[in-house]
Amino acid sequence: MTIYQIAQLVSTLVNFYETLILVYIILTWFPLREGSFVYDVGMVLRSLCEPFLSLFRRIIPPMGGIDFSPVIAVLALNVIARLVIGILY
Repeated sequence: MTIYQIAQLVSTLVNFYETLILVYIILTWFPLREGSFVYDVGMVLRSLCEPFLSLFRRIIPPMGGIDFSPVIAVLALNVIARLVIGILY
């Protein structure tokens, strides 16, 4: 595997995880019925996204009912990915 392929893999994984976070955040806006397929998807996304998001919720708590931690988490994820890709090149 070449360095270019590793950089592409890192970029693809970061984009995929960002998409998971976005879908999870959108699902939290709607009430979900327990036992439905969408509820099950939401629980899987929760188990994948909440550990990362909770790191940022400790630093930036929700203000006025608005949670900015996903925005900061995605920005931090992009910075980390750029640093890793920069180190590879």
